[in-house]
Amino acid sequence: MTDFLELDTAGPVLIVGGYGTVGTALTRLAAAEWPLLITGRNPERGSHLTSSSVPGEQRKVTVKKVSVQKWDLNQAEPFAAKVRAVISTVNDPHDRVLRAAVAAGIPYVDVTRWTSRVTRALTLATLLRPTAPVSLSSGWMGGVTNIVAAALAQDVGGSDKIDVAIRYDINDQAGADSVDFMDRLGLDFEVRKGGQAAVVRPLTDTRWVDIAGHRTKVARLDTPEQFTMPLTLGAGSVSTRIGFSSNASTTALLAARAVGLFRWGSGARWAPLRRSFLYSPGSGGTAHIRIDVKGPAGTRTAVISDPQGQAHLTALGGLLGLRSVLAEGTGPGVTFPESTPDPASRLAELESHGVTILRS
Repeated sequence: MTDFLELDTAGPVLIVGGYGTVGTALTRLAAAEWPLLITGRNPERGSHLTSSSVPGEQRKVTVKKVSVQKWDLNQAEPFAAKVRAVISTVNDPHDRVLRAAVAAGIPYVDVTRWTSRVTRALTLATLLRPTAPVSLSSGWMGGVTNIVAAALAQDVGGSDKIDVAIRYDINDQAGADSVDFMDRLGLDFEVRKGGQAAVVRPLTDTRWVDIAGHRTKVARLDTPEQFTMPLTLGAGSVSTRIGFSSNASTTALLAARAVGLFRWGSGARWAPLRRSFLYSPGSGGTAHIRIDVKGPAGTRTAVISDPQGQAHLTALGGLLGLRSVLAEGTGPGVTFPESTPDPASRLAELESHGVTILRS
């Protein structure tokens, strides 16, 4: 099986999974800037996104051409295309997309990997010696959390400690891959605490946090920014916690953890019960994230809110990633979203798409 991508600087941007929940949001955003090729295992599901049928995000935009092709990452059938950049919005368990893009010297962005797969992608991409930019933007919400944390760290002259608190709206839309990401709640994970490695059990170390005026109970979750930000921002401690918009749902999830569901119930037999706690997508909600950064010059806080929900916010992270890898003068090699030299300008880009970022 050989996937063959070829660099064409005048060609489309390839969005792998471009008609999924996040992919659709990204397609609607990116169609205003580049011609697009979107792929998935059932291309007919993306037909409504082609050409002039792609709507802008609540504003008038002129869209580029959008086409759809089949690329099933779980099947042996090879795929070929000529593209200017690649972004993956679905899990790539065999690294097919990453390998094909790096081999062809095509700028690449990934917004869907959990921590262990980010470390694998980092290792693989480094060994392949990329000749184009590779952005691993799988921090929470497509790396938006990382970028805002980087802006706060600049404000306080560094980052001794970073705390991220997520308010997950149970009425929000969510793709199937969000379950794969969160279905690792039975696995302990490593973080940095006071500059030292520490092992954390998921859904422990709970606390109450005010997030956008909502008193929310949050608990620890394994996310990639806890791996990358100590390396990129020099943070001695990084913690990410999550809680639901319904505190009763959070209590039920914590109770399930307390009786060991996510450890003894980790196999396929218990998947429906286990995932019922994690995946019940609604018609839409608001994404809220609070970030606190402590540095030499004090502590700064930012509250991110996107009334269009988490899929839209993740897609915006992907859009920023594409702009970054396609920017003139961007060199080859692996980067993370928080490595941007001017994170404050990225915040302005987010706000131009309806995201509010309140800093204090």
